[in-house]
Amino acid sequence: MDYMGEYPYSHMDRRPNKRPKLAWDQLSHASKVQPGIYHGRETGNISNYGHQGVPADLNNLYTRGLAERGSPPWRDDDKNGHYVFELGENLTSRYKILRKIGEGTFGQVLECWDREQKELVAIKIVRSIKKYREVAMVEIDVLQLLGRYDRNGSRCVELRNWFDYRNHICLVFEKLGPSLFDFLRKNSYRSFPVDLVREIGRQVLECVAFMHDMRLIHTDLKPENILFVSPEYVKIPDFRIASWSLRDGSAYKRLPKSSAIKVIDFGSAVYERRDHNYIVSTRHYRAPEVILGLGWSYPCDIWSVGCILVELCSGEALFQTHENLEHLAMMERVLGPLPQYMLKRVDRQAHKYIKWGRLAWPEGATSRDSIKAVSKLSCLQNVVMQHVDHSAGDLIDLLLGLLRYDPSVRMTAHEALKHPFFTRYGGDVELPPLTGFPRSFIHRSSENAATAMLLAWFYEMSMASVVECWLRWAVASLAAEGGNIYTRFGHGCGCRGKSVTGPILFLMAVWKKMLTCLLLKVHYSI
Repeated sequence: MDYMGEYPYSHMDRRPNKRPKLAWDQLSHASKVQPGIYHGRETGNISNYGHQGVPADLNNLYTRGLAERGSPPWRDDDKNGHYVFELGENLTSRYKILRKIGEGTFGQVLECWDREQKELVAIKIVRSIKKYREVAMVEIDVLQLLGRYDRNGSRCVELRNWFDYRNHICLVFEKLGPSLFDFLRKNSYRSFPVDLVREIGRQVLECVAFMHDMRLIHTDLKPENILFVSPEYVKIPDFRIASWSLRDGSAYKRLPKSSAIKVIDFGSAVYERRDHNYIVSTRHYRAPEVILGLGWSYPCDIWSVGCILVELCSGEALFQTHENLEHLAMMERVLGPLPQYMLKRVDRQAHKYIKWGRLAWPEGATSRDSIKAVSKLSCLQNVVMQHVDHSAGDLIDLLLGLLRYDPSVRMTAHEALKHPFFTRYGGDVELPPLTGFPRSFIHRSSENAATAMLLAWFYEMSMASVVECWLRWAVASLAAEGGNIYTRFGHGCGCRGKSVTGPILFLMAVWKKMLTCLLLKVHYSI
């Protein structure tokens, strides 16, 4: 009976009171360890877990191991209901907190180490507020439903586990890369190549089509809710920027090594019904029927996808506004006037935006800056043509279908996937490894001759497109510099001052760069 000299769980004693106490019922003043989790139950101040018959060194190892996987001290949440933590602490005995990834209105996202699966995971810790807990439970139900019927990889994020910890709903997801918005922001809001936009758009529409088949509407599609699967990227020169004039690294742009993405944040997802009249979607990606109070359904997701594709092509949100009337005016500026039959059916709250059967603009504008912001916008065709070198026609036709005012004639996700913008090409864009690639072409700023070739090879542009890019670059540079073109090209092609040979040397430098591109293509095609 030596091994039972102390019993550390007096608070768990469920024996009858009339039974006489025995020797092992008496607690000794043993050393304490920090509060922790033991056999799945959170405990308070726990006495020494060892036994008297166990050697002291083994007893200490046992206590130390239990403490390392134990729970941190109980802390009150902050004033907004967010979970308070410190790096290195445990989130149950299974997960160890490594760093904070992000924070939003719902709560926080932490990068954690899963001790059981031996992998990194992202855990979404929801605020301890009733409405956010209810939204989290809805998201869990939606993700479990999607995961149950997802057989072909629908690009929806995978829910690995969930649990309720100290009044916080915790959702465990696979660890993904940055969001499209974060990638654009770190890339100085430079547009994506059109071929990358094609592959991202294809995957987003596949996810939306799968959700719509399941009678679900996402209602909050935006670049922040679309994440790259891999965080890896390559850094290459931007052929749209004169590399010889920028030495601070801004002449380079990032391109993801893989175009694979997954859609996240299903907390706002709803099942299809007929009573959807409340406001949904983030402002920049909100469909006109939502603003006008006409009711919404599956097509509101399609409108959001159209806005996202334009943003990826241009680097900026299509409708940068925070006010309904200005938002509608921007739509008319980019896509043409709103249909009369839609304006006649608006709800009472939206009547103030309509006057004499048309949009009350500009007389209803709140400021001159608002009028200027609307007048600066171009039509959709011009917005696309400013940033897309090839496939512009197919992309414009697709966007006109995704951004139709009338939701009843707007494209569906399945129809969009059959559009020539997607059917002419196929397969995810996977950038090849750069092993053995001349690093001078990637990191040198004065002779980045392979920029166009890199983009062409990575994204399967035709050589005709490469030649066109270089010629447009040469003409634009000549037009921009005028008489000073010779001195400006002194670093790049050896032109010294104004002379008759200046234009000849300049064209020789351009053709030299094009020849380098051709040689690289031949070299890497072997």
